[in-house]
Amino acid sequence: MSFNVSVLPSGRSFSANAGEPLLAAAIRQGIGLPYGCKDGACGSCKCKKLEGTVTHGTHQLKALSAEEEANGFILTCCGVAQSDVVLESRQVTDESAFPVRKMPVRVTSLVRASPDVMIIRLQLPASDMLKYHAGQYVEFLLRDGDRRSYSMANAPHTQVEAPGVELHIRHMPGGKFTDHVFGAMKEKEIQRIEGPYGSFFLREDSDKPLVLLASGTGFAPLKALIEHMQYKGITRPAVLYWGGRRPADLYMNDWMLAKVAEMPSLRYIPVISDALPEDQWSGRTGFVHKAVLEDFADLSGHQVYACGAPIVVESARDEYSALAGLPAEEFFADSFTSEADKVKAA
Repeated sequence: MSFNVSVLPSGRSFSANAGEPLLAAAIRQGIGLPYGCKDGACGSCKCKKLEGTVTHGTHQLKALSAEEEANGFILTCCGVAQSDVVLESRQVTDESAFPVRKMPVRVTSLVRASPDVMIIRLQLPASDMLKYHAGQYVEFLLRDGDRRSYSMANAPHTQVEAPGVELHIRHMPGGKFTDHVFGAMKEKEIQRIEGPYGSFFLREDSDKPLVLLASGTGFAPLKALIEHMQYKGITRPAVLYWGGRRPADLYMNDWMLAKVAEMPSLRYIPVISDALPEDQWSGRTGFVHKAVLEDFADLSGHQVYACGAPIVVESARDEYSALAGLPAEEFFADSFTSEADKVKAA
């Protein structure tokens, strides 16, 4: 048995099998619905159900509250159709959806960028390129069936010379995968990945100024986006706010300074929240999302692209709308939900 899912205002439709989450059905058929974690933790896939019946699997209340659910909102990542359904979603694109593929990859380099950040490079199969949008992510397929998600930190065009992807991985002590990355992983090791996933990428049909907001390794997809902008000659005014606890957390600070020198329309504002005297930090301090509000009283004419810790992304989403007039549809996010975050949803 399958059910028809129609999406307004685009008029696109797809079928969902019995028991199949709506988002999984859309991805399978190349329909570009917005989403992030796929695990009921971030709320990026939330949309309005106009008709039909949808039941939910486990999810966090911060992603979808009981009040929102009562008002007809659903999470497509864990929502399952029980009838034909009509949804309202601001993003449904076919042309932006690249095929999701599984492939073996070889670890070609591991570089410790900071005490707890590893930059790894994965080589794709010979003469192969992974088609993706700058800002999307891949999932590692672990032997026990678990998955771990990481954003590509290099823009797609960089694969022309060397097919492969760059990932920035933060060590989570006790983490099944990151303990391996920071311990036993070696060059030439074979892993399996699947992707691309995610609806986080630059909307190039707009000329609005850009505010790019990153905390920690949330810098990775924004690095790819900046590379893409430079390659495509996109000159929209853009400013990156990158936050960390200590200066070492801004593990590619020199790379960003070089990009600012190369791109006249790009500015960079590093923000540190917990600097110690020995850091001799003289730059901006405090919470990185607050620094944006200090500089922009009015965001009504901007687009914001935010990546990193869920608390940073959620605070930015709420405060930029309430305090600076940012339209909800101009806030794009990739919330880096850890496995600990996802366990809370169970």
